[in-house]
Amino acid sequence: MKTLAAISQFCNKTFALWVLVFAVLAYLSPDTYKPLAGWISPLLGLVMFGMGLTLSVNDFKLVLSHPSDVLIGILAQFIIMPTVAYALCLIMDLPPDIAVGVILVGCCPGGTASNVMTFLARGDTALSVTITSCTTILAPLVTPALIWVFAHQWINIDPLAMFWSICQIVLIPIGIGVAVHTMLGAERIKVASTALPLISVIAIVLIVAAVVAVSQPNIASTGPLVFAVVVLHNGFGLLFGYMVAKLFGMNLAKRKCLSIEVGMQNSGLGVALASVHFATMPLAALPSAIFSFWHNISGPIAATIYHRWEEK
Repeated sequence: MKTLAAISQFCNKTFALWVLVFAVLAYLSPDTYKPLAGWISPLLGLVMFGMGLTLSVNDFKLVLSHPSDVLIGILAQFIIMPTVAYALCLIMDLPPDIAVGVILVGCCPGGTASNVMTFLARGDTALSVTITSCTTILAPLVTPALIWVFAHQWINIDPLAMFWSICQIVLIPIGIGVAVHTMLGAERIKVASTALPLISVIAIVLIVAAVVAVSQPNIASTGPLVFAVVVLHNGFGLLFGYMVAKLFGMNLAKRKCLSIEVGMQNSGLGVALASVHFATMPLAALPSAIFSFWHNISGPIAATIYHRWEEK
């Protein structure tokens, strides 16, 4: 148990390194990792099941006790990132397939890694968990609608098909996880909970490797451009999330929370949706794959800086 926990914790801390290592391996030997492309959705479903396994009804009580903070966080997540993504696409005049990919990751809900980063930043962790949970549950409705609004000029969008995909990949696995947690109780799932970070790391690393392998022929020419867009997108998310929280008079802990919550996306969902719905655009999954790597570097950096900030 202790050994498993130590391995899981180590892999979680070095997540960005493993993503980079396997991305390089997939680039150098794409044929080895291409078969993983068919497993992207099941792998993400496994990650979402793990998220559900850690949740209980009590995690949503904050919605009732501080509804305004949660609502601001949800709106910030679903307004800032899609809008910034669209603006970057227009300003940088991105090719259609990359533009669709950037907007796709911008329309995804917050990532679960934001909860850990908020804790390390001495932010409001309870608020972070609640906002992540709420945006993830709302994703089947909100994400397809936002993608249609911002990306329909580049490609035909089928919101209903995307709604069902997100239900299969996100909502149903989370629901099963919550049900298992409720039936068995926190003590009985402790071993599984210990292994969850390790399972999530392995799943996301394999997803990124699959995308890199499939996109390998085009990465050399478009990789630097996509990386630059992802860094800007993530940076503006961190900045604007903090500014919105400050605008609404939130305390420092909540400002840290909103900054990280908005800036860190569920990029794995972006990869899965791109693979299923935008298969004719091979580069559409690349922004999400690079986001998976980058926000696990920028997140700890932001958390380290925020950790030193104290309320005056």
